[in-house]
Amino acid sequence: MRAIAYDQHGEAGQVLRLSEMPAPAAPAAGQVRVRVLSRPIHPGDLAAVEGLAGGPRQRFATPRIPGVEAMGVIESVGEGVQDLRTGQRVAFFPVPGAWSELVTAPTDLVVPVPEDLGDESAALMLANPLTLLSLLRAVEDAQHGQAGPVVQTAAGSSVGKLISAAALKHGIPLVNLVRSATGAQTLRQRFPSLPTISTADADWRTQVQDATGGRGAQVVLDAVGGSLTGELAGLLTDGGTLITYGQLGSGSTPLESLALTPRALTVRGTSVLQWVTARTPEERAEDVAFAARLAASAPELFEVAASYDLADFAKAIDHVRRPGRSGTVLLTSPAP
Repeated sequence: MRAIAYDQHGEAGQVLRLSEMPAPAAPAAGQVRVRVLSRPIHPGDLAAVEGLAGGPRQRFATPRIPGVEAMGVIESVGEGVQDLRTGQRVAFFPVPGAWSELVTAPTDLVVPVPEDLGDESAALMLANPLTLLSLLRAVEDAQHGQAGPVVQTAAGSSVGKLISAAALKHGIPLVNLVRSATGAQTLRQRFPSLPTISTADADWRTQVQDATGGRGAQVVLDAVGGSLTGELAGLLTDGGTLITYGQLGSGSTPLESLALTPRALTVRGTSVLQWVTARTPEERAEDVAFAARLAASAPELFEVAASYDLADFAKAIDHVRRPGRSGTVLLTSPAP
């Protein structure tokens, strides 16, 4: 089978390679083997390949295959599997090794794809909606029952658009931040009732203060991090919370520069990869049902920027990093 693999941390375009690798073993009890057709390139996938910023560049004795989300068709089922069948379209998350043509996955992480949902939307229907749920829960926890303004970075991203849609539905006073004036104008057209501010504007911090009624933000949702962290902490009202869930930015911010103690600020991280251990099986089933409903009812929120064959992964990664990109880039394999 074809797979994209790496044996050391480093810049993704340099350390990843397309390889012929042995197919995974036949599924054991409670497992299925899926022929993968489409998988998204998430920022976290590339971060896993590149390793922690400033950290050691590890080498691995056994090549690793990136990716944790995809959709495909079940090729075979293990003993005792009753709710899934051969030939069925499914999505899975989080299952390592999604950037290969065959994956063996536990059935509790495999979800049937609704019949009226296209392959592209199905490839995106789990990780981002589940990220949305985890962030909404983190915001609710940080607010302690006292709802206040919320600011989010990377508002033009796939997750950012989901957050904007949820804010409109639930009445969350949200302020969107994007990196460029062009991106701000595009997002304003999509969500005209939500304030959208470009951090390229010299007075963007003042604009945020005005958009929050002069109070500052109670919560900041941040997917950027890096050198922007200090600026974002400055947007918080005293006692506010900075929730970080990504590292799209460059540079760094010393923790002691954030005035955490005198301003009683909280900084917390959250990751959708914690979803499996943080939620009970019953809660996970409810979350997955929500994700499937959202994908079916609001396909415009599951925008695809472009699709590339596995062999063209370098072009796909370049597209992911293209300024002004709208939507998620997919890696595809031909159907059997």
